[in-house]
Amino acid sequence: MAEFLQFLFAGLTSGAIYALVALGFTLIYSSSHVINFAQGEFVMLGGLATVGLLAAGVPLLPAALLAIVLTAAAGIALEKLAIEPARNAAVVTLIIITIGASILLRGAAQLIWGKDYHRLPAFTGETPLEIGGATLLPQSLWVIGVTILIVLGLRWFFGRTLLGKAVLATSHNRLAAQLVGIDIGFVLLLSYGLSAALGALAGILIAPITLTSYTVGTMLGLKGFCAAIVGGLGSGAGAVVGGLVVGLAEAMATGYVSSAYKDAVAFVIILVVLVFMPSGLFGRRGTDRV
Repeated sequence: MAEFLQFLFAGLTSGAIYALVALGFTLIYSSSHVINFAQGEFVMLGGLATVGLLAAGVPLLPAALLAIVLTAAAGIALEKLAIEPARNAAVVTLIIITIGASILLRGAAQLIWGKDYHRLPAFTGETPLEIGGATLLPQSLWVIGVTILIVLGLRWFFGRTLLGKAVLATSHNRLAAQLVGIDIGFVLLLSYGLSAALGALAGILIAPITLTSYTVGTMLGLKGFCAAIVGGLGSGAGAVVGGLVVGLAEAMATGYVSSAYKDAVAFVIILVVLVFMPSGLFGRRGTDRV
């Protein structure tokens, strides 16, 4: 039982991070129907920017908040400088642009922070908690707790505020949203900024546990994308459930099968989902004429 709990805690921690990354994919896809493959680099930027600010003498909390703001600004710049000028281009072209942005951000991070791995201090100490014979790091509680708060906050934002409803309206029908006076350009900027901020937050939360470097965003971004596909691309609830499914499956496979298959689990899951449930667990079903 203790062994199972240990794997469960690990799966919930990584699943919460994948959920945050998947929410970033979902936000951008819902508003612009673009799959942003630079999302993983926002995760990397959040962690490394916090490391850099801490090294400059900024306390942890202000450093984390400033890193999130700076990463959100990078997301807004991506939309304004790269996506908006090519808004009428084919979807494949837009995806290639985001891949190019990912390579650019990763290269810039390597120049600024080098190739070394960096670690952030744990938010509330590193003494593990013992639960049912298993151990749980306090930082894991921060990861899970903050993810829950973010999910609840996003639900309130989209369900209770005019700005959130404007984003939802844009995701459902961009032309209709324009006709009722919604500023589509601002909504897209907001979506990219929020998406980048979520990625940065994920990078900050996980850095005290797994370290961070200029390469960490690649795999986290791919696994977050897998989680978004599993849950149903465009579904917020699906992103959260998909993240937990991928995280738990990865932890159980690592514990009970072999750690050699850790990074392959997410891609096996996405293949199974695409074969048997192409629109994901919560995705909208429909047909398109090609």
